[in-house]
Amino acid sequence: MKIFITGAAGFIGFSLSLDLLKKKHIVYGIDNLDNYYSLKLKKERLRILKKYKNFNFKKVDISKIKQLNNYLKNKNFDIIFHFAAQAGVRYSIIAPKKYIKSNIKGFKNIISSFGKKKFKFFFYASSSSVYGDIKKFPLKENFRLFPNNLYAKTKVKNESDARMFSHVHKKKLIGLRFFTVYGEWGRPDMLILKLLSHNKKNLFFKLNNDGNHYRDFTYINDVIKILNKLIHKKFFKYDVYNICSSRPIFIKQAVNKIIKIIKYKKIKKIKKNKLEVFKTYGDNTRIKKLLSLDNFTNFNTGLMRTINWYKKKGHKFF
Repeated sequence: MKIFITGAAGFIGFSLSLDLLKKKHIVYGIDNLDNYYSLKLKKERLRILKKYKNFNFKKVDISKIKQLNNYLKNKNFDIIFHFAAQAGVRYSIIAPKKYIKSNIKGFKNIISSFGKKKFKFFFYASSSSVYGDIKKFPLKENFRLFPNNLYAKTKVKNESDARMFSHVHKKKLIGLRFFTVYGEWGRPDMLILKLLSHNKKNLFFKLNNDGNHYRDFTYINDVIKILNKLIHKKFFKYDVYNICSSRPIFIKQAVNKIIKIIKYKKIKKIKKNKLEVFKTYGDNTRIKKLLSLDNFTNFNTGLMRTINWYKKKGHKFF
């Protein structure tokens, strides 16, 4: 199977690419190698992927339509996974134009480029942030959305554009609302790896709202398992699914667990960031039923695997 992945040097893009390559699929990956977080980490991910003869990589910026179309010219794929986007909720205050450029313009470019191409499915990354600070849990796919920051609003816009594109072009686009994905080769700006990195560098870690909030942590191996199953399912129209463990973790408890393991004490409590929601807790009933999924990885298991990876390899890259 020939599979196209945008954001191939990113966390989920890399993890999926590696798994698909091991399964002998042909993978075409693109990435603009943005420096939002460690380029050293991204280049190491690509170095690993390039060991496989069935991997093809090109540096492409999806916000540049001519560059994108030139790359896609005469190329056809069975499956598309679109993960390329400007990530980070807090960073949207610092660099809002990057979110407009990558997440909105880039998304429109990528779907329009496939308007006349034949493919089986087009999966794209949305986010749990689209729900905003809703107080009703667990969060279900049919809930009304209340995005409360620019990043979340770009993802809501993506879903709207994808729905319209799917209707007009009769294409099968599937949105994936990811909830706090963590694990080996993860993003260094996310809680667990950021905490480990601060410990290594002997820096104070600023704990938002003293850890008085919840996150629905979803282990990367579970995400990859889901993505693998999705490419073999039948979809008849546009749809969107929560990708989550449906087991929210109290952040203060998670942090206390980590600092006890790594013997780290430099925690600085700060006030709640207005961009952050109090709780993410998704309902994964629909995706579990669709794919006949078993239970998700226990957080303690995923956490220890992440810590062990950082100690052995991750610390070299950020």
